[in-house]
Amino acid sequence: MPEATTVVIGAGHSGLAMSRCLTDRAIDHVVLERGEVANSWRTQRWDSLRLLTPTWMTRLPGHHYCGDDPDGFLTVPEVVKLVDAYAAGVAAPVQTRTTVTCVRPAADGFVVDTDRGSWRARTVVLASGAYTVASTPAVRAAVPAGITELALDAYRSPAPLPDGGVLVVGAAASGIQIADEVHRSGRPVTLAVGEHVRMPRTYRGRDILAWMDAAGVLDERYDEVPDLVRARSLPSMQLVGSPDRATVDLNTLTDRGVRLVGRLAGIRDGIAQFSGSLPNVCALADLKLGRLLDGIDAWAGTAAVNGGHRRERPAPTRVPDPPLLTMDLRSGEIRSIIWATGLRPDLSWLDVPVLDRKGRVTHDGGVTTWPGLYLLGWPFLRRRKSSFIDGAAADAQDLADHLVAHLSTR
Repeated sequence: MPEATTVVIGAGHSGLAMSRCLTDRAIDHVVLERGEVANSWRTQRWDSLRLLTPTWMTRLPGHHYCGDDPDGFLTVPEVVKLVDAYAAGVAAPVQTRTTVTCVRPAADGFVVDTDRGSWRARTVVLASGAYTVASTPAVRAAVPAGITELALDAYRSPAPLPDGGVLVVGAAASGIQIADEVHRSGRPVTLAVGEHVRMPRTYRGRDILAWMDAAGVLDERYDEVPDLVRARSLPSMQLVGSPDRATVDLNTLTDRGVRLVGRLAGIRDGIAQFSGSLPNVCALADLKLGRLLDGIDAWAGTAAVNGGHRRERPAPTRVPDPPLLTMDLRSGEIRSIIWATGLRPDLSWLDVPVLDRKGRVTHDGGVTTWPGLYLLGWPFLRRRKSSFIDGAAADAQDLADHLVAHLSTR
């Protein structure tokens, strides 16, 4: 059985960032990847998707963007090219086409079983991703026969959808982008809106993420927030990466003809039931956005930054009055449903007692409750930006330091 001090599972940007950090610390390791490098980007993203973060935010250990479009947004093929090049540049010891089937404790470490044999390791880093399997609600089972359904990991473009109305469920980053794209294909779209994080693409002449980065919002640590569980469960920001840096929010979609309804609460006898709390949900998102922009204004004033730009605020979200509460899915008005309800991790192969009753890994900033087992690349792992490419460097540095300290005590 081959041995390595550390086995890193997953060759996305997080796993590769950890590989670079381990190499810098002279820790021998192997990176196991079920497919190819950047596998999720190759196989689970829709055709028109671009990164939500500007290219200057593609910072990884030993890598900074050096191109001529720092404020652009990478396409899926460009992200794959970036991650591929990074893997080669840091000489990551990646073993591709290797599916991990079990990680289990063993004497002085772990055994990592794969479909190509087993590895013995003193430490393991779980960098397989927090967004690997489509997460759809139980209500999906009640959808009437004859309606085409697509989960988020199966959607590629509007082309395969039948003509007719489309119900998009979920209004985070993926939901608003897909709703916009499907509507522009000529199909009537209804968007079911639950809790969301509203965000303008630009504010006071700068990208909103540039403000959040400069003001330290994205560097806020996990041990500094009052409700970490909630912070980690928030939906992704309503941002779209596009060459024109346009804001696409619920008002934009309404102006383009998308119909807004509340959260899909249930389906009974073919009747979709939507929550009546849409006005309150949107008002809360507007309130939180206002607080963020207030904080940016305060920081900009203190730092004397960008004082010449007007502080134009997005208009309050407009909602139907009254909002639609029911829809007969048997009428033929809706021909397709796209479940833009997010992706979740798949850790079915993890045989280490670190999961809580909801199946979530228990950890303290990526340090799990089982010594020598680490988690990387999850939302708000150690910082607010942890789920971005830009967040991997600092998180990987911290966890690599902890890993080295752990090894020194064994």
